[in-house]
Amino acid sequence: MKRYDLLYRLYDEFDTDRLREYQDFVDLFPPVDSRVALEYWQDASDELVAHKEEIREAFADGDVLCEVAARTDRDGAFTALDLHSEYGRALNALVLDVDETLRSAGGTDNEIPRDTLHVLTEFHEAGVPIVICTGQTLENVKGFAIQGLGNELVHSGEVSIVYEAGTGVFTPGHGSNTKRLLYDDLDDDVVDTFEAIRGRVLTEAPADLRRGVHLQGNEFNVTLKPNFDIGSPQAEDVIDRGLVYLLDLLGEAVAVRTDGSADDHLGNADVGPGPAFARAYYADADPEIAGVLADRDAAPGLDADDVPPAAAALFDRIDVAYYHADAAEIGSRELNKVAGVGAALDVLDVSDPFVLVMGDSKSDLRVMRWAEGEDAGIAAAPQHASVDVLDHVRATDGLVFDRGDSASLLRTAFAMNLLSDL
Repeated sequence: MKRYDLLYRLYDEFDTDRLREYQDFVDLFPPVDSRVALEYWQDASDELVAHKEEIREAFADGDVLCEVAARTDRDGAFTALDLHSEYGRALNALVLDVDETLRSAGGTDNEIPRDTLHVLTEFHEAGVPIVICTGQTLENVKGFAIQGLGNELVHSGEVSIVYEAGTGVFTPGHGSNTKRLLYDDLDDDVVDTFEAIRGRVLTEAPADLRRGVHLQGNEFNVTLKPNFDIGSPQAEDVIDRGLVYLLDLLGEAVAVRTDGSADDHLGNADVGPGPAFARAYYADADPEIAGVLADRDAAPGLDADDVPPAAAALFDRIDVAYYHADAAEIGSRELNKVAGVGAALDVLDVSDPFVLVMGDSKSDLRVMRWAEGEDAGIAAAPQHASVDVLDHVRATDGLVFDRGDSASLLRTAFAMNLLSDL
């Protein structure tokens, strides 16, 4: 019987909704010291076994089908089968953004939900490596990863953390490759530019801006974060101003590096050539940045073609990222999430990757495009992801999930791997 026919029969003839309810109860029941509660759990566990046994007895591939039905509904199962039919491969790694993907300030109280953590544990137990890929600092990521997934799993040798959007990779249990500092490979032009910016970014900021932001504790990138709730009007205001300020700092540092000139003051009504060149270059490269500059009366007053070749060449190697009401950041284009993921998969010994990439921002989009271009995986995004990310995901496999519900998509991916055994 064809696999599609098997799924139709499975979901038509068996109470799969009740099966999933028992599975969720057994998997996610919190540890409590109560005899009555434990009796409820045992009753549910017995019912779960009985429901699965019915399916096992009805199908030659009952072991696989009962596990599929226990994890995803009819739509998820057929999506999983469509994906496996399209690509003919099981996933051999997960590449997961964290903020507004696995967890959401608007949907999960900024915590990774227990059901999401449980599915990740199931992938781990099935031998699928996990790559956490985030713009956060290593210490932040290690903290919530150990708290959510457990110290044993994080240090199993099958989990890697790409932090600061690709400046470093941390893979516990791999000896000399446990921590790889990718920024060590950059040349002096880029390194010196970043050092010049970092040395001035807070000390020379206007007082009202300095009170409204803090410098994220990065190893390499320069990231301004708001001292207000992310997404709030106050955060929007201070991050927009911070973006203009960072562009001007970058422009001065690049001007010094390329022709020895720089404006003496930031924040003047008439900025010097370095800041004007930076504003022109990055406004041309990113419509969101251009919009912020226009809204802040900070338009460059010149075109990207007016930027001197030497300055443009250095700008080409430096990325300016704007996250609305969340962060303004300067990073290296040579150190992005794609480079970090590649390094992580190398350490994890995933030589022929076919990965699930889940993310919401432009930095995640680069990884999604890499996966598509190299035939190395599939992409998924929450419904509130950036427009460009959603356009890409909908144009490929359409794997868009609700805010705060990353678990449902992960269960579909897990079912995809299960169905590969049919």
